[in-house]
Amino acid sequence: MKWFGVLGLVTLSECLVTIPLVKIKSLRENLREKDMLKEYLEKYPFRLTHKLLHKHADSGVAFEPMRNYLDIAYMGIISVGTPPQEFQVIFDTGSADLWVPSIYCSSPACSNHNTFNPLRSSTFGASGQPIKLIYGTGKMSGFVGYDTIKISSLVDRNQAFGLSVEEPDKILELATFDGILGLSYPSLSVKGVTPVFDNLWNQGLLSQKLFAFYLSRKGKKGSVVMFGGVDPSYYTGELHWVPVSKPLYWQISMDSISINGKVIACDGGCQAIVDTGTSLLLGPQDAVLNIQEIIQARRSTSGEYFIDCDAVNTLPDILFTIDGIGYPVPANAYIQKDAALGICFSSFEGNEDISNNSEEWILGDVFLRLYFTVFDRENDRIGLATAV
Repeated sequence: MKWFGVLGLVTLSECLVTIPLVKIKSLRENLREKDMLKEYLEKYPFRLTHKLLHKHADSGVAFEPMRNYLDIAYMGIISVGTPPQEFQVIFDTGSADLWVPSIYCSSPACSNHNTFNPLRSSTFGASGQPIKLIYGTGKMSGFVGYDTIKISSLVDRNQAFGLSVEEPDKILELATFDGILGLSYPSLSVKGVTPVFDNLWNQGLLSQKLFAFYLSRKGKKGSVVMFGGVDPSYYTGELHWVPVSKPLYWQISMDSISINGKVIACDGGCQAIVDTGTSLLLGPQDAVLNIQEIIQARRSTSGEYFIDCDAVNTLPDILFTIDGIGYPVPANAYIQKDAALGICFSSFEGNEDISNNSEEWILGDVFLRLYFTVFDRENDRIGLATAV
């Protein structure tokens, strides 16, 4: 049965659509190099707004709790309308909605990004429905429209998407990308809006109800997101499948986090969200502080934790055990070097809004660069295998 599943994925890989992603310098790196990071973090603190999910019932507001624009590092190109207008977007498993800046936006953030002009699209339709997205580091408000979205060879017709009218936060002004294409579960989207992936499936454009990410460790190019199938040339060994524990984010159960056989976090099990829109490894403040001490990372004035660059040769792997399978993260992955400054930083980050009691972790690009990841909506599961 296992071999049948593998062969099925190989066969379906012939029908997949692959979209190249480009690694960009994150906003955090840019601010750090300009010695502006401390000031920025004090003025615009990152809050995990998922605590608000249970407190608000406004159907016109969607809370995208895990989206911290500060660390987004990969983007791809889509087009909207007829004739097509191009946008650089983040393919983001931590949010559900698609939005791009519009010509009706007067915020500074829109003036230095591509903006969508519905008057130039023969296939555009307005809905009159307002939209407001609240993220961990900012917000966007505007209205919902319908148009043709092209993602590589996929032509998604009559797709609902947000056109921004206000992007008041400084972080969107500084961002490299234009908009966001969410790939989380539709339960996280604005009420009445069908997300892009679901629309692609409903229109019969995908051979299999899944998508996958390969994030390259070899430079700016080489990363891809693939829809409708899996290309086994991007990973080695077998895919290990982990059931989604809560179909809102791509959330799974994790057994433990350990070093040299000793559990250092997630003792007794915890929850983890696999998130392509986060570059770091995020966890509860106390648990992360414990890890920083173990790897001898020291707090900088900006609030980040820096570490001796030579430690990459001596520090052990940190093992994330998920569904009984160990996924090692070596020191050269959890220590990141800022080439411009010649300084190394820990890729672990704590957040006081993540409860130490429930112990929820976010596995971002640091983890995903090591492990090819399949997001299987048909079977509500995530597949993990060692990336090539």
